[in-house]
Amino acid sequence: MSRVADLLSELVAIPTHQAGPDGTSGNERRLCEHLAPLLRERGADEVIVADAKRTDGSPGAYIFARWGTPRRIINAHIDTVPANAGWSRDPWKPQVVDGKLYGLGSADTKGAIAATLVALDAGRPRDVGVLFSGDEEHGSHVMHSFLASPHAKAVKQAIVCEPTARTAGIAHRGVMGQRATLEGEGGHSSKADFKPKPIATLARLAVALDEMGVARLHDGPAGMTGICMNVAGMTGGVAFNVIPQRAALEWSLRPYPGFDRARWDADVAAAMARIDPKIVLASSVDHAPFSCEVLADEVRPFVTKVGSLDFWTEAALYEEHGIDAIVIGPGDIGHAHAADEHVTLDDLEWAVTLYRSLLGL
Repeated sequence: MSRVADLLSELVAIPTHQAGPDGTSGNERRLCEHLAPLLRERGADEVIVADAKRTDGSPGAYIFARWGTPRRIINAHIDTVPANAGWSRDPWKPQVVDGKLYGLGSADTKGAIAATLVALDAGRPRDVGVLFSGDEEHGSHVMHSFLASPHAKAVKQAIVCEPTARTAGIAHRGVMGQRATLEGEGGHSSKADFKPKPIATLARLAVALDEMGVARLHDGPAGMTGICMNVAGMTGGVAFNVIPQRAALEWSLRPYPGFDRARWDADVAAAMARIDPKIVLASSVDHAPFSCEVLADEVRPFVTKVGSLDFWTEAALYEEHGIDAIVIGPGDIGHAHAADEHVTLDDLEWAVTLYRSLLGL
């Protein structure tokens, strides 16, 4: 195998998955400690392995290496999702078959880590950094820790590695998850005409939210119109003859760049006040959209397309901190999070050339 495939095989064999249904998870720090000597061998002035909590409170980590004062960084995430059902091989025993390397995280995004390491073999870069960070697949708490650290202070540009199928991502939607709850009195269903009905009340809110989504179908920039309003679920009942004591409604939307968040919050608040002022609102996910074209021309010779992406990335967090970013990396998002995840060897070699250029080597 090639050097980049050999390195990727090493990385895949170290589990770093988020906790699955069985409660077990991988070890981000272990992978960071594996990467530390590889970065030192490539002449880094400083290599830091830092502990940081994952969003669920479990141990997480990142590794940051710098050459000089890093104005630009290449960032790939070290964690993966849990192995999906349906794998035809062991997810942590990488295999190369017909020009494809199979393994959990091979596309999302350990392939980018391997390609970055091989790109660094070409020489010693100047005023750049490399960040391999955890918890991207759950809530990005580790990235927030890095951005709040002194290591991020000088950074002006970030190359965010995700499997983009040789597209340069200059924009994508955000992700918002919201939840409304309502307490009632509960009781025997023979008294239902005279008691609060939390499920029926929240059902009216669900309809109102859906109508708010329909009203925004044509809002937004070309290619990203609408807000993807999704009423996802309602819970509360225990039996057909019991008035529910409480109910909960969950929904999500994917705001486009330039989305009027203040107006959305006001419209939701008005709907709740109109339907029942006792409804309580909470946020479960709140990721901003992303839009930045500053780095597009630099990567244009390497890609088949410059445009928007269908999925959220941590580029939005960089943008929130005033750091220009672009999203690009080996693999295809259609193979990520799926059984038999893989990346082509050709894509890995393409990424080596791309990252070598972005590192100024």
